[in-house]
Amino acid sequence: MQNRIHTPGNLLDSNGRLLQQGYSTQAVLHYNRESIQARPWRIKEWDFYQVSNENYCLQLTIGHVSYAGSVSVKLFEFATGRHYEITQMLVLPFNSLHMPLTAEEGDLTVDRKNLFMQFQVFEGGRKLICRAKDKKLPTIELEVELSQPDKTSIVMATPFDEHPSQFYYNHKINCMPASGVVRVDGREYRFEPESAFGLLDWGRGVWPFSHEWFWGNGSCYVDGKRFGFNIGHGFGNTSNATENILFYDGTAHKLGQVYYDLPAGGYMSKKQITSEDGRFEMEFTPIYDQQTATKLLFIDNKCHQLFGTFKGKAVLDDGKVLEIDHMVAFIEHAVNHW
Repeated sequence: MQNRIHTPGNLLDSNGRLLQQGYSTQAVLHYNRESIQARPWRIKEWDFYQVSNENYCLQLTIGHVSYAGSVSVKLFEFATGRHYEITQMLVLPFNSLHMPLTAEEGDLTVDRKNLFMQFQVFEGGRKLICRAKDKKLPTIELEVELSQPDKTSIVMATPFDEHPSQFYYNHKINCMPASGVVRVDGREYRFEPESAFGLLDWGRGVWPFSHEWFWGNGSCYVDGKRFGFNIGHGFGNTSNATENILFYDGTAHKLGQVYYDLPAGGYMSKKQITSEDGRFEMEFTPIYDQQTATKLLFIDNKCHQLFGTFKGKAVLDDGKVLEIDHMVAFIEHAVNHW
């Protein structure tokens, strides 16, 4: 169930099929885009950053599905629901964004009229910069730095049953202490490394037109050490490995299956999250539903991203039990056609 990839090499063979399937805790495989065997408009690539504390959340996205794409900056408050967003849609971007081939190096910049966004990657950290304005919306300006004390993360090479040349190569990095400020509508939203963390969701692949997923992620301090988790299911064939994992003080602790049902009882009702081995047992109480919906050309995406508090326990590989109380994090449910 948990095939760990150790051997470096290309992600895809000459037929566009995954050479290895499973997970790693650092980038081991090389995303060789030139080996993809699919129509150009089936290729999907994105970099998504999220920075949050217990009160508000910042999200930055640069991504495309070849025939359409978007550059987006959002900031929203959990308690009030106050929401700021500026998005520029891209028509037929294909390879014009020059998305990096790895999450661990290479800057990404979009410089368009009324919107500048840049993701810088350097040894030990990252910097997020954005200046966006719109005639009908408040200007958003930000500069946020993420500290990356180690490279421990979750990297997934996942196939799909629908076609052998469909795949998902995904790298998620959390537990990155954040510092910086966002200025919008006369307000300043500050992130301090004692209470704010950054997350990167880096995705590349080719997959079925219609699909859905469940995903959860969070970071905080437990006993003065960085703790985080990533949980998910429903996307691709995960018989070789799940994306479920714990992080504690720079060390990864792999989990098997984790179960939760977000729509049951209504999205804003309390949820029970449980793992097959009893190592991740949480009660989740939603406080904010960040709903998104996108319709453009052939794209029709809907997502409920629920922020709330986690309370329960997480058990490390050595049996150490971490007691989790009032950890603000999220779980989401997405249904997509793209």
